[in-house]
Amino acid sequence: MSRTSILSHFLNLSNTSSPHLSCRIQSRFLKRAELFGDYASRGRCFCTLSVPDSNVSDDSATSVRKRIVSGVQPTGSIHLGNYLGAIKNWVSLQDKYDTLFFIVDLHAITLPYDTRELSKATKDTAAIYLACGIDTSKASVFVQSHVRAHVELLWLLSSATPIGWLNRMIQFKEKSRKAGDENVGVALLTYPVLMASDILLYQSDLVPVGEDQKQHLELTRELADRVNHLYGGRKWKKLGGRGGSLFKVPEPLIPPAGARVMSLTDGLSKMSKSAPSDQSRINLLDSKDVIANKIKRCKTDSFPGLEFDNPDRPECNNLLSVYQLVTGKTKEEVAQECQNMNWGTFKVVLTDALVAHLNPIQVRYEEIISDTGYLDGVLAEGAEKAANIADTTLKNVYQAMGFLQR
Repeated sequence: MSRTSILSHFLNLSNTSSPHLSCRIQSRFLKRAELFGDYASRGRCFCTLSVPDSNVSDDSATSVRKRIVSGVQPTGSIHLGNYLGAIKNWVSLQDKYDTLFFIVDLHAITLPYDTRELSKATKDTAAIYLACGIDTSKASVFVQSHVRAHVELLWLLSSATPIGWLNRMIQFKEKSRKAGDENVGVALLTYPVLMASDILLYQSDLVPVGEDQKQHLELTRELADRVNHLYGGRKWKKLGGRGGSLFKVPEPLIPPAGARVMSLTDGLSKMSKSAPSDQSRINLLDSKDVIANKIKRCKTDSFPGLEFDNPDRPECNNLLSVYQLVTGKTKEEVAQECQNMNWGTFKVVLTDALVAHLNPIQVRYEEIISDTGYLDGVLAEGAEKAANIADTTLKNVYQAMGFLQR
């Protein structure tokens, strides 16, 4: 996945984190809240809870838990950054929230891709979700393209999305510049609208968001406000609907501090699937020998001892943070343990910790991927649950926009 997450996609889904939304975004959100009075009471902290609204959907009206939706693209190998920055966090979220985690295969085709690999990569990604601890008794796991409401809502939302909103998207500017106009499809431009569809279909309360997805969440919120204003409320009621809001306006959920994993070859760049060198990342399915070789060759520095948070030592901070995350130790414990180590000693310690942490995931992955019937069943059940929620939202939007009902 060249864009991650929730989405992580978020929808690359993403392995980055940020302490707060920018003041500019916060100001814009508050101004829009004033413009559309229904949302004026909303706080800006990510932990602010949405006000229950019986007009949103039957599902959300009876749900006690807040809902989170997120996913990862099935392009490239799932790496340590995807895992520590998103998937590992999902495991704890599923105990606290109503969660839907999907494989965002529709987003995977916005740039050139291998058609022969897409299906396999989709299954592999689903198997990794489960191997990492996603529990299907607590969360729905499904494939994005298996719920057709995603594409239908994309088209409906596109009609309400000003082209200027999409032209300002930083990721589109960067990726289209690299690929060239002749190699860029319309899907790359409308990708944020599909991401909005992914979120709004399920009346999501919270969205895990990283640095590279803040702008996309801002667009999603603005689009939800815009559609609610254009088609919701009394206008919808006059067409036979319940009235009120068509969509919840989701709040950002900030990932845990320290969950941002950087490249093994450049401590200032995040670990990425799209990086040319596989040496820059630890893939979740890398063997013990491959992990040892990558850690042995990773970039370090010539300073004595090891320490966190020295701006002149980004690689040191990154490797210590990875060690902290995979061992579950506190930052203070790691700092004390490693302060007098040299790089040779620490690299062995880090390798052993990584292998010990990833081995159970790899064993479980092999069990799941070899049982095709089980995995297919999980994805079918997850898609059915997701579709039941999504179809309710989609039906309401069709009605509010004036379409002849089926």
